[in-house]
Amino acid sequence: MSNARHRSARHARRAPGQQADSTSFSTDIVASLVVFLVALPLCIGVAAASGVPVALGIISGIIGGLVVGFLPGSNLQVSGPAAGLAALVLEFVGAHGLALLGPVVLASGLIQMALGALRMGRLFQSISLAVVQGMLAGIGLPLILSQTYALTDSKQLGSALKNIAGLPDLMTAVLAEPHKRAALVFGALSLALCFLWKKVPAPLGKVPAPLIAVLLGSVIASLSGFDVKRVEVGNLLGAVHFAGPSEFAGLADPEVITMVITFAVIASAESLFSAAAVDKMHDGPRTQYNAELFSQGVGNTLCGLLGSLPMTAVIARSAANVQAGARTKVSRILHGGWLLGFGLLLPGLLGLIPVAVLAGILVHAGWKLFDPPAFPKMWRTDRGEGIVMIITTLAIMVANLLEGVVAGLAVAIVLVALRMSRITVHKTSDRGTVRLEMHGNATFLRLPRLIEALESVANERRVQVDLTRVHHLDLACRSQVEEWAEQRRKAGAEEVQVLLPGAEPLADAPVRPSEQVADTAEFEVPIPGPRRPQDVRPPAGPGRYDHAGVPEHGYATQVPVHVQQHAAPPHYYPYSHGIAPEAANWTPEDDRAAQAYWEGTQR
Repeated sequence: MSNARHRSARHARRAPGQQADSTSFSTDIVASLVVFLVALPLCIGVAAASGVPVALGIISGIIGGLVVGFLPGSNLQVSGPAAGLAALVLEFVGAHGLALLGPVVLASGLIQMALGALRMGRLFQSISLAVVQGMLAGIGLPLILSQTYALTDSKQLGSALKNIAGLPDLMTAVLAEPHKRAALVFGALSLALCFLWKKVPAPLGKVPAPLIAVLLGSVIASLSGFDVKRVEVGNLLGAVHFAGPSEFAGLADPEVITMVITFAVIASAESLFSAAAVDKMHDGPRTQYNAELFSQGVGNTLCGLLGSLPMTAVIARSAANVQAGARTKVSRILHGGWLLGFGLLLPGLLGLIPVAVLAGILVHAGWKLFDPPAFPKMWRTDRGEGIVMIITTLAIMVANLLEGVVAGLAVAIVLVALRMSRITVHKTSDRGTVRLEMHGNATFLRLPRLIEALESVANERRVQVDLTRVHHLDLACRSQVEEWAEQRRKAGAEEVQVLLPGAEPLADAPVRPSEQVADTAEFEVPIPGPRRPQDVRPPAGPGRYDHAGVPEHGYATQVPVHVQQHAAPPHYYPYSHGIAPEAANWTPEDDRAAQAYWEGTQR
């Protein structure tokens, strides 16, 4: 009887955990369906925008779910073909052909795996926020421009600048051709739904806006008989292409190598930036960045092997996954299964979708990447960072993504260097001696400011340049100060004194003539007077000391001392009223006391 009660209690204790596991699994299944409904139109739209068969976009989405979904890194982040790489893929395929896309994506994946194995995932988090936002804007704006042509069933012209130049002709063509106007209606409807759907109340508002746009556009296009372009769907297995030796030989082309690096860097950055954003949306396990980078590399290697589109972690699908209540990896794995089943069993339904509807969805995605309000916000927060953001975006528009990001990073580094090189100059005058005191970091970037400060006291007879409060003095600035001081002495200045960093500051000490020697910092060291009789012996010659042997003025007079840099601490010799320091009865004990004082000032 007692055993029965024990078994009943044990089962009762297990029940809450079992119920929690069951609830979590059912929630993950529902989340996987939501992610699938978001991912399907995006896979199709990104493939169409990239100028490749739609099936290749679906294959990348399947790999992102069924392969990357199993791998470590982030539990809730969802991967698939990225809108941010669509413009790059379109440009590359147009220049080099679809057959070379697979080897490029494969090589990019191998680079990502190497970066992950070398534990360089965190490196992408050290990139300036202004560069990141500028990069996203530089991806989003060309995407908007390219899909503007797709909104009207027109062929885009190529680069972002060419697409901008062609907009007047596009408007003329739309006004002249009825089928382009019809496509624009579908595209505008899709775009409006994506922007306004968030205002629809629950539970209808929880349905993904891209899915509503695709369903509504497909139904209207089928019933109305409008003459608009539809998605052309091929067989998933038939779209797979295994590259041969001739395609891999194309990797020797410098332009192709550049594209490999570009794909690897952008795919890695976008995936890890997405991971950081997703981590802020939930309170579960945090992303393991190196493992996530390696997993993304595995996915891209497999995508390249099959000849499909490059993949990244996608914030739209990941956010939908979190908002749908996903708890584990099950949701993102299952979403890949739904994509596989739909692509194999129901490919005919995809042929009902108007291309303009997908273009509207991608314009909305590009707008979120571009994020125009971010520019004035960044400008108000920090104008320097705002300039970095604008330069990054414009450089991507004019050149390409990789060169634009490099340009943004270069400007950001220069900005940081300028800010870290700030130097403040204080000029004072006391009893005929002009003192120039500097604070901050004196680097070659601030050399003009340093020269200007030195020239402002060039006509003074007695000058003290105090650099003891300069945190960093580089070789260029130090050489400039030393040359200036030497020139002033040769010009007949009564005294010129330079105090280099590391010296004891002379706040109120009298200034004495001194002479600068090569590789030597010359300054005067204030020495607090001895306070005990045993600390000093009265000199052999005449002088006025109190009963303890301390000079009447209460401190040992300053003595000019040449201090060889990196040399041992100097000896100090007290003297007063014309008595030479050698005349003092100075002992080794006093030497040690002076050395202890010196070491204390250097801490």
